[in-house]
Parts: sequence; C-alpha cells; structure tokens
Amino acid sequence: MKVLVINAGSSSLKYQLIDMEHETLLAKGLCERIGIDGKFTYKPQVAGKETVNAADYAMPSHVEAIDAVLNALADPKNGVVASMDEIDAVGHRVVHGGKEFAASCLITEESIEGIKKCFPLAPLHNPANLLGIDACRKAMPGKPQVAVFDTAFHMTMPPQAYIYAIPYEYYEKDDVRRYGFHGTSHRYVSARCRELLGNPEHSRIISCHLGNGSSLAAVQDGKSVETTMGLGPLAGVPMGTRCGDIDATILEYLMGRYGWDMKEMMNVLNKKSGVLGISGVSSDFRDLESAAQEGNARAQLALDKFCYEVKKDIGAYAAAMGGVDAIVFTAGVGENGSTTRAAICQGLEYMGVKLCEKRNNERADEHLISTDDSPVKVYVIATNEELMIARDTAALV
Repeated sequence: MKVLVINAGSSSLKYQLIDMEHETLLAKGLCERIGIDGKFTYKPQVAGKETVNAADYAMPSHVEAIDAVLNALADPKNGVVASMDEIDAVGHRVVHGGKEFAASCLITEESIEGIKKCFPLAPLHNPANLLGIDACRKAMPGKPQVAVFDTAFHMTMPPQAYIYAIPYEYYEKDDVRRYGFHGTSHRYVSARCRELLGNPEHSRIISCHLGNGSSLAAVQDGKSVETTMGLGPLAGVPMGTRCGDIDATILEYLMGRYGWDMKEMMNVLNKKSGVLGISGVSSDFRDLESAAQEGNARAQLALDKFCYEVKKDIGAYAAAMGGVDAIVFTAGVGENGSTTRAAICQGLEYMGVKLCEKRNNERADEHLISTDDSPVKVYVIATNEELMIARDTAALV
C-alpha cells in the first residue's frame, strides 16, 4: 500500500509518499505561497530521479497545489509511481480534534462536520487542514482519506490533568479543557522508546518535543497522562515566539496600560514572546547560542529560562507518574541541541539521570545519551509524524 501524507497550512502544503510494505519514503516536498505566487518543491527519494527546488508554479488554491503534487509523483521521467492509481490512500494531519475525536478516523461527511465544529478551537489550523482534505477529495475522488489529530493522543489524560480550575460550566458548555498538541510526535517517540526499553509491561516516559514550538508529555504504559500545552498551543514552556505559561493578570495589566485589544495582546504573546521576546535576538536557538557565546546576557537568559522550565516540567511529570524510566528528546532543538539537552539534564541526578557527555555530543537519528548505569535512560529519537500518519491511514483503510 502506498500512502500520501498531507499537512496543509493556510498558504502551504507539505507532502510525503510512503510505501507501507517496508515503510519506505518514495518522495517528499512542499508547496509554498499558495494563493500568492506559488513555489513548488519535489524531492524524489529514488535513484536517478531529479529534484525540483522551489520552482514557480501557479497555485491560486490548494486544489492546484494537490494537482502539482500528483503530477510530479506520476511524472513519466521523474515520478515515483506509474500513475495516480498506485496511490491507495491519503492521510491528513488535523491539528485539533476537540472532544470529538479520541483517535484517527476515516474522512466522511460526518467527520468533516466534526472537524468544522473544532474551528473555534484552532481557527488558524483546522480550516487550513480542511482545505487540504477538500482538495484531495476533488483531485482523487473515491480514494479513502484519513484524518490524524494532534490532540487525539492526549485524550487519555485523567480529568484532574485536563480540567481547568474555572467554573465547570465552561467545560460542559464550551469544551474548555486541556487538549495538548504534538500528539502524533509524542506517540511516535514514546512508542519507539518503549521498544528500546524492551517493551516492558509498565513504563513511565517523559517525551520532550523541543523546537520552535515545544511541549512535553508524560506517557505512562503507552498512554498520555499529562502534557504542557492546553486549550491551544500557547501554554507550557517558553517557545520560539510563544510565551508559554504566564499569569493571566499580565494581560489585563498590559492591555489597560497600552490600550490594546485582545487581538493585539495575543499577537504579542504568540509572535513576539518566548525566547525571541527575552533575548531580542532571534527565535532560533542556534542564533541564541552564538549570541550567548559572544557575551549577550539576554540571549543567555533566554536559553536559561527555556532549559529551567523544561527541567521543572520533567520533575513535575516524574511526580505525576510516581517516577520515570526514560526521558526522550525530539524535534529540532531536542534532536540537535546537545548543549540544551545537557543544560536540561544538569541537576536531575537526584532522579537517576546520568548523562554521558560523549554520547550527548554525537549525532544520530536515534541513540542513548545517558551512561550505561544510569537508572533513568535518556534518548534522542528523531520524530516521524508523517510515518505515524501513514501507519494510522494504512491500518484504518
């Protein structure tokens, strides 16, 4: 079975084609600036096929973007399938499933209505995800389509973890609760970690998805029991440009002081905060490390704040699960930031974390970075959300 994986944004569309027989990546790419001037990238993973790098391609809508993807995949010279008929199913990333979806599902008229119902919970993401779904249904009528939700993995959290201490009616009437995100990533790396631990019957894993967007998840016996993001992806640890957890009084204070409306306030919290806001330098951790090495105190403070908050949550999640067997680092910063990993793990020796400096400084998609005698194992595991989406799609179809 060959599965096309689609991750559609408002003006972009990422794609991968995966042969599920051996879980082999056949091609991947990106459609950018949809509705503007259109840029198309195609990277076949088959020998002898040529790459297309950000070529101009008219894409007034996601329909034309999907057409560009399908034409490239089945191109007589550089395609990786003989025809579109070889693509058996399509898996779509959908950011928010609300209380409607606790697992991936086949896309039907009923499930589309459920995705629409979640629009208010993710106004920037779910409508864009649905554009990708609609475009694929038009271009590939009759092909089975599957929705895989970022929030679904966290629907196993117990009530005391997901409920907010505000009037209960807002949970009952308005679905206000902790949902969490990066669920597909946390599910993939925690499952892989369990395999590396020998598939124990019981396991307590803390998954640290650290990048421009960051979240942690406590995964007990394969199920998410706690996570840092909340109703939306603004909560938790500081991120590239997002503030993470803050005192809500700050909103009232700043809005009153500067005469901002809520839209302006949220723009500050989403786009101008996080490590960018503290440092004034960049949202890119590589830039922050360079600036800190040159003596920029605010860049160092931003890094220190990030590592401190991640460390605090690791301690909290160990308490929530009654201990921890393994900590996993993943995503851009988690996979590549050896200095950040070391700073986070420093001081966790009381929990049984013994980091191996040599292993931590090595580069690999998947490796143990704690010492052999470390009671708590620490891993770097490259995330693969697309493969997780493809697996769910193949299983449901």
